[in-house]
Amino acid sequence: MSDVLGVGSRVKHPAFGDGVVIEVDVAAYKVCFMTYGIKHVGKDYDSWDVIEAIEFTEAVSFTEAEEALVKILQSFSDISQVIELGDKWEGGTMILKPNDEGLKSKEIPIETFFHKIVMVRDRIRVMEQRINSSKKLSDEDKINLQQYITRIYGSLTTFNVLFKYKEDHFVGEKS
Repeated sequence: MSDVLGVGSRVKHPAFGDGVVIEVDVAAYKVCFMTYGIKHVGKDYDSWDVIEAIEFTEAVSFTEAEEALVKILQSFSDISQVIELGDKWEGGTMILKPNDEGLKSKEIPIETFFHKIVMVRDRIRVMEQRINSSKKLSDEDKINLQQYITRIYGSLTTFNVLFKYKEDHFVGEKS
């Protein structure tokens, strides 16, 4: 490999799987693999796939490396991040009342409903990352699928009222 990878570069190793470069030294990369932890891989190793190459820079602060690692791990994982429910909803109940009076209403704790909404959002984000990093899809296919994802986010904007912070809101197409 002629180009040196920088900290934050995403790779797929044939034996260790998905990983991210967390340090670059003279002869090797220090790579954190999702399943196998931290391994040293020689700079001349060329049997892995480079999913996303980050330009090499001599000095990278610990904070920059940590932020890059967190971003990469989130994009590879299916783990939900903690999102806060708006204070006004804490301890509340969502009541689904059918029009037919012979049927019972359904009560759901808002926290349970909110958790499911956040899980849907997180899984859409994982799907989006997998689409964008797919080597089998053409750029046109990726754009078409991305448009559907944007529309899904737009359909979910109704639930933004539940979120405590605006940066956690769903965002659809902007006119």
